[in-house]
Amino acid sequence: MANESRPCPCDIGDRFDYEGCGQEVEVEHIKAYVCKPAASTDKAVIVIHDIFGWQLPNTRYMADMLTDAQPVSEQHLTSLSFTCLREVDAILKYLREQCGAKKIGVIGFCWGGAAVQHLMLKNPHLKTGVSLYGVIKFFEDRYSLLHPTFFIFGEKDDIIPLAQVTLLEQKLKQNCKVDYEVKVYPGQTHGFVHRKREDINPQDKPYIEEGRKDMINWLNKYL
Repeated sequence: MANESRPCPCDIGDRFDYEGCGQEVEVEHIKAYVCKPAASTDKAVIVIHDIFGWQLPNTRYMADMLTDAQPVSEQHLTSLSFTCLREVDAILKYLREQCGAKKIGVIGFCWGGAAVQHLMLKNPHLKTGVSLYGVIKFFEDRYSLLHPTFFIFGEKDDIIPLAQVTLLEQKLKQNCKVDYEVKVYPGQTHGFVHRKREDINPQDKPYIEEGRKDMINWLNKYL
């Protein structure tokens, strides 16, 4: 999904026709999007978006899907998408104090996927993470994850070569003491889980759905 004239990996893709069922909030000075289930819950997921922000309909759709919009989800979660990685402590405080969250995970797409990698290495207050096509070249030279982490990649991702994915697996095998999984989805390009519409890309529909289901199952297992 990128080329020399358009180097950003997420600069093309399908825009979802979706308004969202959550609401925009302010957490201290941070603008964010939050979706809460009808039933009370002590579980929450932070959604870290790609370069287009939480205002992108695709991101709001994913946040809503994680809450309780899809029957594949066995757990009811509060989901919250926000902009800046360095503000994660304020987001954690909000989820605990305003949403009653005791178990908090994080997922991220593209840049957000790289942010998840960073948080899984640094932040002791999260339970688990899912990194979707996070740019591995930004991954620190440290692979001792603090929390169970699921890595999703596309086989045809021009931004993340399979050689980098293989190296990541090798380093995790040597250094990681918590559960992790690295999965490559055949024929898929960067952004396939949240930037492709199934109706426009029917050939990719099985992998789009599989990636979303895998993501939710991972969160269900570790939250």
